[in-house]
Amino acid sequence: MSLNRVIMLADCQSFYASVEKAEHPEYHDRPLVVAGDPERRSGIILAACPIAKSFGVTTAERLGDSLAKCPDLVIIRPRMQLYIDISMRITNIYQSYTDLVEPYSIDEQFLDVTGSLHLYGTPEELAHHIQTHIQSELGIYTRFGIAENKILAKTACDNFAKKNESGIFVLTKDRLHETLWTLPVAKMFMVGSRMTRHFNAMGMETIGKVAETPLEKLKQLMRRKFGKNSDINAELYWRIANGLDDSPVTPGTHSVAPKAIGHMMTLPRDYGKLEEIKVVLLELTELVCQRCRGKGYMGHVVSVGCMGADYDHPTGFNRQMKMDDPTNVTNQVYRAAVELLLRHWDGYPVRKVGVSLSQFSSDDEYQLSLFDPHRDKTMALERATDAIKQKYGDAIILRAVSITPAGQALHRSEKIGGHYK
Repeated sequence: MSLNRVIMLADCQSFYASVEKAEHPEYHDRPLVVAGDPERRSGIILAACPIAKSFGVTTAERLGDSLAKCPDLVIIRPRMQLYIDISMRITNIYQSYTDLVEPYSIDEQFLDVTGSLHLYGTPEELAHHIQTHIQSELGIYTRFGIAENKILAKTACDNFAKKNESGIFVLTKDRLHETLWTLPVAKMFMVGSRMTRHFNAMGMETIGKVAETPLEKLKQLMRRKFGKNSDINAELYWRIANGLDDSPVTPGTHSVAPKAIGHMMTLPRDYGKLEEIKVVLLELTELVCQRCRGKGYMGHVVSVGCMGADYDHPTGFNRQMKMDDPTNVTNQVYRAAVELLLRHWDGYPVRKVGVSLSQFSSDDEYQLSLFDPHRDKTMALERATDAIKQKYGDAIILRAVSITPAGQALHRSEKIGGHYK
């Protein structure tokens, strides 16, 4: 077996649950799940260990449904900071084998081991070596899909390595007809349930059917179904089905300068009063501006979005406006955000609120204003506040409105990505 490049997609099995089992050896032989906070309408399974899955417990189902299947379930509230820390330690292990490591998610990473493979033997031997290293050091079991590009490595991991006793599978192009192409089209990367139905309606029940359809014919079929602007998607699906991917494994791929910095949160109840919505708007604005200051950006355009809870009858708005000058000062951005709220809110209850800044410039240089002579002092004060929060946590300094019933900042400070730290 020979590959031009040797790319691995390494995936940690039931990552959150595996971390908790490593932290709690007494639960080693028990069915364990990591679940959200039921008291705040988020009692959803985030991760289930293999033992729990053997009872039929699945990720994203309600905690009550899981308990009905497995009454002896061990339930642990998520600890996101711990999972992030363990993920970084796993990254460091990968980087001891190759400098080409690209995170794909908190529990999946691409590795290009082409240049270092000669030190370890075959791709399978290297994967087993890394697998053993992580298992012995952190107690986490990893699976490896191996191929000559990222698409095939991801496919190899999801469809074959996870079902393989060794947790390792090599997918080569000369065997696609007996491996990848035999799978139902629903197993194809980037194909969801809706697109599966479309492919089935076009007579393509397997990935092989998509791959063997001439590209021009696939474009014609998709034009008939989706309109004239579907050629790019047709070529994308055709390339995925044929295992074609030229993208490199790129360390730091998520470190490029963002086009916008924003934050959106779902509220624990409907907010129907203007003053309540303004509290959350201020908290989100402060968080966005804090992130901008941390990156050295000032934004020229502020965007605000408010949405109701009924997705079948959507209410709300998403609008933006350009401020007179770029800024990352919370009160200045908040005034613009409130202006958008007053101008566009339809008066219906709000369940989701978002704020973002875009059109960035560096905060090293900015235009002085006759109407804001204290801007330097304000920016210095906010940087000092940011430094204190960075050291002691966001809850160490709060605005008074955040301790009102509408405030969410105190509760949010206990979480990362919507889950408890």
